[in-house]
Amino acid sequence: MRALLRILGVARELLPAYAAIVASGVLVAGTGLAVPFIIKAATDEVVASMTGAGGGVPAVLWLAFLLLVVDLANTVITNVGGYLGDVMAIRLRAILSRNYFEKLLRLPQRYFDSELTGTIISRLQRSITETTNFLNMFANSALPMLISLVAALAIIAWYSWWLALLMVAMYPLFTWLTALTSRRWQKLETAKNLEFDIAGGRFAEVVGQIRVVKSFVAEPRELAHFTGHYDHTITLTREQSAFWHRMDVVRRGTLNVIFFVIYAIIFSLTISGQFTLGVMVLLIQLVNLARQPVQSMSFLVDSSQRAITGCRDYFIVMDEEVESGALRQAQGAEGGAQGAEGGAQGAAGVRTPTEPLAAPGEPIVEFTDARFGYTGDGEVLRGVSFDVRRGERVAFVGESGVGKTTLASLLLGLYPLTGGRLRVDGRDVGGIPLPELRAQVGVVFQDPSLFSGTIRENIAYGRPDAIEDEIVEAARRAHAHGFILSLPGGYDAEIGERGVRLSGGQKQRIAVARALLKDAPILVLDEATSSLDSKAERLVQEGLEELMADRTTLIIAHRLSTISSVDRIVTLRDGRIDEIGTPAELAGSGGIYAELLALQATAKTKAGRKRLQKYEILG
Repeated sequence: MRALLRILGVARELLPAYAAIVASGVLVAGTGLAVPFIIKAATDEVVASMTGAGGGVPAVLWLAFLLLVVDLANTVITNVGGYLGDVMAIRLRAILSRNYFEKLLRLPQRYFDSELTGTIISRLQRSITETTNFLNMFANSALPMLISLVAALAIIAWYSWWLALLMVAMYPLFTWLTALTSRRWQKLETAKNLEFDIAGGRFAEVVGQIRVVKSFVAEPRELAHFTGHYDHTITLTREQSAFWHRMDVVRRGTLNVIFFVIYAIIFSLTISGQFTLGVMVLLIQLVNLARQPVQSMSFLVDSSQRAITGCRDYFIVMDEEVESGALRQAQGAEGGAQGAEGGAQGAAGVRTPTEPLAAPGEPIVEFTDARFGYTGDGEVLRGVSFDVRRGERVAFVGESGVGKTTLASLLLGLYPLTGGRLRVDGRDVGGIPLPELRAQVGVVFQDPSLFSGTIRENIAYGRPDAIEDEIVEAARRAHAHGFILSLPGGYDAEIGERGVRLSGGQKQRIAVARALLKDAPILVLDEATSSLDSKAERLVQEGLEELMADRTTLIIAHRLSTISSVDRIVTLRDGRIDEIGTPAELAGSGGIYAELLALQATAKTKAGRKRLQKYEILG
């Protein structure tokens, strides 16, 4: 229950709406409670009229009209409260979803390294759906019912306090019996959610890589894997439901006995003359009114347990530690729209400095005794030290897994160093807000990583405020303008998820145009041409030359043709710097680069190709 209260605390802006729903619930309860009194009066009036002491038909008709007015009022107020509850529920869903997404955007890269995308999405949908559904149901139905219950018990106590006491005693008894099932039920529900998360995560992976699945004829295996997890949820549900309903038989059977005693007492006291016929009818209606919440309590408890489990899953994510730089940019976002909006404005408002902050002659990028290791994997980088001067092109060469891509990730602030120091533009990265740091670095990955939407939106992804002429100019310089105009819709052409409607070369040129438009002073290239054919490679390389002009460039090298044109080469071995020098200097040093040049001459042999592949070099 604490988790549910915390949800309401997060959505404090909805408290006025919730207060209005409570008020409507009170009115619904009031009109509902008026009905038994009107029926009591009508019953007494009919009995009196039969003996000649009553007001006859006119009096009964007035009571029937009053009953109509009360019923109509109850209908209108119930629907007004329902409307308020529906709007509040969707607003709550929007707030929780926004905060969840905003939180995910501020989480460190490590979190996404260990979580499946489908699991993250499944957790969002399940936890928020269960929570909002329960709160909506509670506001629209359970709250008026609980108010009616308290009032009904008070009225019953007016006529017979010990009868009311007997009824009050059944609620803690029912709650105790329900609590006996709660712990086991939640344990099974958590196990089911885990199966759903695994299945959902795999589902997203398969859909995202459906061509790979089809090419390996893996559809039956993937379907069996997916079905297996859902079959396990069926087994868990059978156990969970059987246990719950066995306990429900005990709970409701106990209540049936209690209500038998209550009805027997009311009937006996009426026959003995202690209650009039009207009072008997009133008490029976009030007892039924008080019985309804108990009969609905199983569903209410079931829904609340799902909501509590969902809240816990939600706050597992919300309690994750965010990136330190992101925290400074968007503190307080969990509290609602203001914080999230402030964080977004802070990130969007960061612009690349027009003047360098580093003093002339100082390195723009400087690693000093840098150490880093992924969680539980040991150190990938061990005491790495080098610098990159403004406007310099530096290539990184080494076997797979020596830390070349890790250096780029550290430069982007995706991971913090575990030791040593990294300075960018004269400042320690620990003192630079992450949005500002990343605004200074443009990246073209080996995978272009485009988004669904139009070509224009993808080129302007780093600068959504860019005007048309700037977008077109970036596309021209990336040698993408020609093929864009040939597409139906031109710059407004929809490219599909991850740019699936474009060829590899077209996607890379869009990625180059995106980096050109960002116009960051530091550029990281995870060689974008390694997976392209010769023609596409030539066009993309021309765009990259435009991109690298007058820019500090760090190249994760995959082709010797790219390496030979850089200012310096940094070779890495076992997570350490092996050599640093110009291509000419390292060509005769006998080190990794010299070895690669020698292997290039023997690349036509099987051994030569294998050795080049070890260094991820394509020749």
